[in-house]
Amino acid sequence: MKFLIDAQLPVRLSRFLQTAGYDTIHTRDLPQQNATPDTEVNTISIQESRIVITKDSDFFDSFLIRQEPYKLLLVTTGNITNAELEALFQSNLPLLVELFSQHSLIEISRDAIIVHQ
Repeated sequence: MKFLIDAQLPVRLSRFLQTAGYDTIHTRDLPQQNATPDTEVNTISIQESRIVITKDSDFFDSFLIRQEPYKLLLVTTGNITNAELEALFQSNLPLLVELFSQHSLIEISRDAIIVHQ
């Protein structure tokens, strides 16, 4: 499973997922870094079968309208510290991986994981 972390999420999340054994890049790793347009993020996601992890609801709309990006994890935690975000992913990563084997659009908040159909 491969991930692409969007600009408004910390590089620390990318490093956490890499340490957990997942092929993960952050928009900062791309040539245009955090200025990479959403359309380019979608293109990379589709070409490389990467799940986009973002807080940006524009990706949610894009997925519903055009089925882009490849797969999407929308983070709806509001303001959260990097440590809290990492802990949230650490405790939910096995379930997220399992859900992404069958689903393409998932939302994670502080208290719930929602699978969108």
